[in-house]
Amino acid sequence: MVEGLSHITFIVSDLDRMEKLLVTVLDAEKTYDSGAASHSLSPERFFDIGGVWVAVMQGPALGERSYNHVAFKIAEDEYEARLARIEALGLDVREGRARIAGEGRSIYFHDYDNHLFELHTGTLATRLARYARG
Repeated sequence: MVEGLSHITFIVSDLDRMEKLLVTVLDAEKTYDSGAASHSLSPERFFDIGGVWVAVMQGPALGERSYNHVAFKIAEDEYEARLARIEALGLDVREGRARIAGEGRSIYFHDYDNHLFELHTGTLATRLARYARG
């Protein structure tokens, strides 16, 4: 039986730069740093983001961008402040897709290695309830 999400891993070209992004934008707490050691494929760091284990490993950036992304839940009243944090880091904010009123708002942004992140104010339940209304 699958019990839930274990962790998310990102391969990044600069561990320090990604750590700054995770801590600044997502309030990540660093829980592990391998330093020069390599217990896996390369040096790595682990973070806790809202109870989700996020691993970052040293490696080459993604060659291109896509809509594949990971989304983190934020409160509606945090939207503007989170957007300001993202912009302060000079990250590329991507215009969100058209939304139906009531399904939540999203901020999409790319990190330095072409990973796409989303900060979303809605939940699955609110989205499905909105879709059911037509």
